[in-house]
Amino acid sequence: MTVSVRVPAKVNVQLAVGAARPDGFHDLANVFLAVGLYDEVTVTPADELRITCSGPDAGQVPLDRTNLAARAALELARRYGIEPAVHIHIAKDIPVAGGMAGGSADGAGALVACDALWDTRASRDELLDICAELGSDVPFSLVGGAALGVGRGEQLRTLEVGGTFHWVFAIAERGLSTPAVFREFDRMNEGLRVPEPVASQELLDALAKGDASALAGAVSNDLQPAALSLFPELEHTLAVGRGAGALAALVSGSGPTTAFLTQNAEAADRVAEVLLASGSCRAARVTEGPASGAVVL
Repeated sequence: MTVSVRVPAKVNVQLAVGAARPDGFHDLANVFLAVGLYDEVTVTPADELRITCSGPDAGQVPLDRTNLAARAALELARRYGIEPAVHIHIAKDIPVAGGMAGGSADGAGALVACDALWDTRASRDELLDICAELGSDVPFSLVGGAALGVGRGEQLRTLEVGGTFHWVFAIAERGLSTPAVFREFDRMNEGLRVPEPVASQELLDALAKGDASALAGAVSNDLQPAALSLFPELEHTLAVGRGAGALAALVSGSGPTTAFLTQNAEAADRVAEVLLASGSCRAARVTEGPASGAVVL
């Protein structure tokens, strides 16, 4: 038996970041929107736990037990007394180290796939509990749609979305480490009072109405200055997208993928063409959101 699960990428339409906590994490008000770029995770019975990966940037994906997909399989197996003898294959299409939760998506995908393969019948709450243990973004990869994440991002409240939002994602020439971006955030804010993170009501209203123009006026990312400090070339990419007519331009999560909100699909195609022609990114992907969470195919 083989089980395949499709899991989406995400963009943070708001990422409000609080000061570093004693445990090293940061309190967040993280408004996630799942978008239609997907990884596909396939699990098959095997003699031992093994991971393979194909697709763009597959060479950057760890194939050992540090991979979130492997960790998901190991934790589910531990809880149910199962030998984690499974081959996990990840077909990557979400940018690696790009701020779009590709690794988190793989963890959620492997968890759902192994649950189906082993017929553990874990409850939704238990799956979300395992996701939260794996990482801050993993629960949202399971849920999809749109949600507000608080705590370190793992405590989710589903949000209403009243329409489809059109996006272009510019893929950078290299990746950025999420921990490194948070360290840079801490460095840049050293000695300053960092306000408590709070979700923007204007932004939540724009999502609920499906109003792209209103959403464009409300998007924000507190990690963007830190990402730009570590990867200054992204300033040019953002400027190119704005100049091409994007309603909003921002770094996606910890970066370095940059996200451009447009009025419609035609505008998204134009922005993507200009970004590619500018040479400011190595790829430009057009898609829309919200997208469904982890789905067994």
